Amino acid sequence: MGSYWVHVCLFMILLMVIIGVTRGNNEDAEVTYDGRSLIIGGHRKILFSGSIHYPRSTPQAYMQNFTTKIVSMMQSEGLYASQGGPIILSQIENEYQNIEHSFGEEGSRYVSWAADMAASLQTGVPWVMCKQTDAPDPLINACNGMRCGETFTGPNSPNKPALWTENWTSFYQVYGGKPYIRSAEDIAFHVTLFIARKNGSYVNYYMYHGGTNFGRSSSAYVITSYYDQAPLDEYGLLRQPKWGHLKEMHAAIKSCSTTLLQGMQKNFTLGELQEGYVFEEEEEDGGCVAFLVNNDSVNKVTVQFQNRSYELPQKSISILPDCQNVTFNTATVNTNSNTRVINPVQTFSSADKWDQFQDVIQNFDDTCLISDSLLEHMNLTKDNTDYLWYTLRFEQNSPCSEAILHLKSAAHVAHAFVDDTYIGGAHGNHNDKSFILEVPVELNEGTHNISILSVMVGLPDSGAFLERRFAGLTTVEIRCSEESHDLTNATWGYQVGLLGEKLEIYEVQNSDSNEWCELGDNPTNQTLVWYKNVFDSPEGDEAVALNLESMGKGEAWVNGQSIGRYWVSFHDFNDQPSQTLYHVPRSFLKDSGNVLVLFEEGGGNPLRISLNTVSVSLSSS
Repeated sequence: MGSYWVHVCLFMILLMVIIGVTRGNNEDAEVTYDGRSLIIGGHRKILFSGSIHYPRSTPQAYMQNFTTKIVSMMQSEGLYASQGGPIILSQIENEYQNIEHSFGEEGSRYVSWAADMAASLQTGVPWVMCKQTDAPDPLINACNGMRCGETFTGPNSPNKPALWTENWTSFYQVYGGKPYIRSAEDIAFHVTLFIARKNGSYVNYYMYHGGTNFGRSSSAYVITSYYDQAPLDEYGLLRQPKWGHLKEMHAAIKSCSTTLLQGMQKNFTLGELQEGYVFEEEEEDGGCVAFLVNNDSVNKVTVQFQNRSYELPQKSISILPDCQNVTFNTATVNTNSNTRVINPVQTFSSADKWDQFQDVIQNFDDTCLISDSLLEHMNLTKDNTDYLWYTLRFEQNSPCSEAILHLKSAAHVAHAFVDDTYIGGAHGNHNDKSFILEVPVELNEGTHNISILSVMVGLPDSGAFLERRFAGLTTVEIRCSEESHDLTNATWGYQVGLLGEKLEIYEVQNSDSNEWCELGDNPTNQTLVWYKNVFDSPEGDEAVALNLESMGKGEAWVNGQSIGRYWVSFHDFNDQPSQTLYHVPRSFLKDSGNVLVLFEEGGGNPLRISLNTVSVSLSSS
């Protein structure tokens, strides 16, 4: 979701509810399709699957983003269903139609080229294009979104099935934003509606298993936790009642899948906001399945169907596998909710257990890249770091009272220093493309070093012409009561990254480096400082997380592996941080002597960090 570059997503059909393909039976594993569904081994199938991102989980398993290479890798391992493997569907591109118009005729030609290229790879399984209404034959156009039963315009050929490749169980969360809570009832309603109204035969949940944006892998302003509201949360724990409610729905649909796939569909009106769908086989003793739909989000209603009365809760669908008895209603939740339990097992409050390393503030004389203009941030950093120093030697030869440093940036954060003293910072947000920093500064006559640390919090995630996006400083001025000095086209020096990054101060082998020193008496409100501590793993097998509520903004490593960026100081409109708990996978840990390193941009207090276990407990019904 949200990416535009060429890529292949190979659906391994994880968490399959209805069907599994058994390796080693090549004849039965042939995969084709018709206008009703995918056909596996000669049989129509209704399929449910769930997405999991391996790089957001552990162990980390990365696939190279190269179509032909991925296909050859899969083929060499015999993973396609045509080879007796589990892969029954392949995807080329993702939501390209969102930006296709930006490229004019070239965009349309690209879609045709991508489809031809994919089909030519002879995988033996169908290919899909998500949110691409003009997907060329033989590729299947599929739906992405939360309400494909309402929004999907349908297959672009009567010979193609209705597939829902991304059913968003939540949405990615950004710093300064709140989590998107999508209820179990809403998900179940729209899945059932897609099957009933659109003849849907495949639904893939995005995501079914949440994850963690380890390292610097998150896109712009996106928090480290990813789709934590999925049926399996960031830690892989059940999120109830979503998990249980969807499991019941899958079972109800599975019980009548033969009739759904073989029967004729009819629809009819049951009221002003109510409708019904019936699938009935033509044989005398054939099955009959009914879906009774109440689209009224406020009122429950009673409807008449086949001389019987049925009460429908508000915004719900009842499934009648025999056209008589209700076995499932999307708004009736029988699964108890559960609650996440956070148990602190260790604090880091002893100052004598901490070490610190003070990073340096770059000055103009320390730089080797010089330009008479403000250069673009991402082009210089090459995504090797979030940080870029802009440095300037400023000569103040005339009075400058009530001086203000004014800058505009198209990056995400800026920290300003004058003569190695921090004077202030500012940041943008996910919705605004730029921000302004204005901060008072004392400038006596003479030479001053102005150093501005520009920070990115992830790269842009979508859109046309990403290579043309500009990030970094766009204007810099010193505004005095007497006059203003426009420094935009002054002589600037640049330094990519931080000294601590260059020294790899976060690596375990550098934990005993003489660069580290004891923590000072006042560890709060320091800027550009690295912290280090050592801890033992909690007993048991429960998930582990660091509570970084006392910190500001930066990145954390455990045993040399980054557990992601943190930005606790960025609060939402309720003055709450978007994320305080940061997942530490058990696979990152040793029994004892685990090295924790944090880089803090400014304002954090490491003495209030805690190590926690994470579990769930059932709530009372």
